[in-house]
Amino acid sequence: MPGALIFVLVVVTAHALGTVFGGWAIIEENQSKQEHGQDLLMPMGMAWFVALFCWALAALQVVCVVLARGRRTWVRVVLIVCLSFVTLGTVFGFIGSLASGAPSLAMFVIAGIDVAALWIVSGERGRHWFSVRSPAPTSLQG
Repeated sequence: MPGALIFVLVVVTAHALGTVFGGWAIIEENQSKQEHGQDLLMPMGMAWFVALFCWALAALQVVCVVLARGRRTWVRVVLIVCLSFVTLGTVFGFIGSLASGAPSLAMFVIAGIDVAALWIVSGERGRHWFSVRSPAPTSLQG
């Protein structure tokens, strides 16, 4: 596997971990606000829905990372879709930080990494890696 695709898989894994943490944080923050009698971020049912959606998305990303070695074409498509959403989110987050008057260097760097990862997986390297069949398994004869 090319090093550039390993970079993409590391980025996707990091986003999956962040997504798991984000789902947990929504539930935790809502429960904390509820215990202290404050207004909730969102209704509790919606918070659980968002958290479960985040966890399912993270699980899908981890499955794609694990199965990427098998060169399945659908894995590339799922990676492109997931990275597209993540890239849009970070780019909009950076633009929002510019609009607020406090540009975020971290958001700029993460957006750049996301754009590079999306470029790699949707470009020639990604297309070539995921379109070539992996070698057939060898069996032991004896």
